[in-house]
Formats: sequence, structure tokens, C-alpha cells
Amino acid sequence: MNAMPHAETHADGSVARWQVWTRRGMVMAIWVAAIMAWWQYQTSSGLSTTGAAQAFIDTVEFAWWGVVAYVAVYLARPLVLFPASVLTIVGGVLFGPVAGVVIVIVASNGSATLAYLVGRLLGHAPGGQVGERGDQAASSLVSRWSNTMRDNSFETVLVMRFLFLPYDLVNYAAGALRIRYVPFIMATAIGSLPGTISFVLLGASLERVDQGLGGIDPIALVLSVVIFVSSLVIARAAKRRQAMPSATHRLSTEPSTT
Repeated sequence: MNAMPHAETHADGSVARWQVWTRRGMVMAIWVAAIMAWWQYQTSSGLSTTGAAQAFIDTVEFAWWGVVAYVAVYLARPLVLFPASVLTIVGGVLFGPVAGVVIVIVASNGSATLAYLVGRLLGHAPGGQVGERGDQAASSLVSRWSNTMRDNSFETVLVMRFLFLPYDLVNYAAGALRIRYVPFIMATAIGSLPGTISFVLLGASLERVDQGLGGIDPIALVLSVVIFVSSLVIARAAKRRQAMPSATHRLSTEPSTT
């Protein structure tokens, strides 16, 4: 009499796991196909990353649909792992320092959201028992980092953005660790702003992105460097402030030796 409910529960669990892995497999297949298609295009055309960016500029620079095309390409960018910094510079070249910042903010946050959703589909929060004794230290480190990101989502993502950690890595990790979306996207929008402004200013001073930094506006370069350094200083201060509550909590929970 008791065997039937147990079997049904086991069967339901098996179906759920099968559906999860099927979904993950489909997402991975699409992702790999996109990367391979992009790699094949670059190989057949002989274009470098900056060469492909310049070809895109030449195509949409004077087109009325240029903004739509730019946002669409930026949204697809994380699927083929195209550098966000290069496309942000392209935004400056195409739209100038003011409109470029606004358009890049919209496009980059949409891109971050897409990567976050892909991370949620593919990943899960690490944890649980460790089978191998040699893996315990690594698992403990990952668990602490994961818990820190979940417990202090906004502050942790903000610091990582200010530190200019790999943009897509942070997006995918946040999704895989099931960080709440609102703190993630708010921290991304705020923390990415210094980098967005600096790279858009850099792009606005260039005529082409495939010829290095020749002809760059010195003022734009100085402003970009100042904003970049300022973001690092802010990140250091935010990281120190984030660490203070943790240290205070540890001290308050330590048993008294007296």
C-alpha cells in the first residue's frame, strides 16, 4: 500500500529532472550554434573583432534604422561573446557622446538581462554535500561567494561592475546563482555607468575603430581615464564598506573568552 505513493513521487521527480535537462540542452545547443555561426562568419570574411565592428558601422551609420540595428546587435552580443567594450565604443562612434550614452545604457542593460536569463536557465545555486574530501575547500569557497552574492546582491554586483570584471561573466553568474533580478539590474545600471560613459566618449572621438587610437581627441581620452580611475576608487570604498558589516557580525557572534 505504501509503495504506490513512493513510486509516483519518484516518477514525478524523474520527469521534472528530465524536463530541466532537456531545457538546458536546448539552450546550450542554441548558444553553441550561435557561437559557431559567428566564428564561421569571422573566419570566412577574415574580419577581426574591430574589423567586424567597423563593417557594422559602415552599414548602419546613415541608416534610419541604425539605432534599432545597434540595440538588436547589442542584445545578441552575449550569445556570441562579442566584447561589450567594443560595441560600447561603436555606440560613441555612431551616435555621439550624449545620445550614445543613452542608447548604450538601454542596449547594455537589455544585453545583461538576456545573459542573466540564460544563466538562470542553465545553472543552479551550488551547495549541498561534497562527495570528495579534496573538493571541500573549493566547494566551501564557492558556497561563501554564492551566499555573499545572494545576501548582498546589490552591493556585490555594484562592486564587480565598478571593478570592470568581465561583463558577461557577471551576468551569467548572477543568473546561475539565482540572484534576484531587480537588485542585479539596478546595480548593473549604476555600476556600469562610469565604464559606459568613458567608452562612449572614447568612441565619439574616433572616426574608425579598426585603425587603433590614431586621431583620438586628447580631452576625451583624459576624461575616459579619469572616469575609469574614479570607478576603481569607488569600488574600493564600496568593497571596504561591504566588508565592515560582515566583520562586525563575526565579532558580535564570537563567544566571549572571559
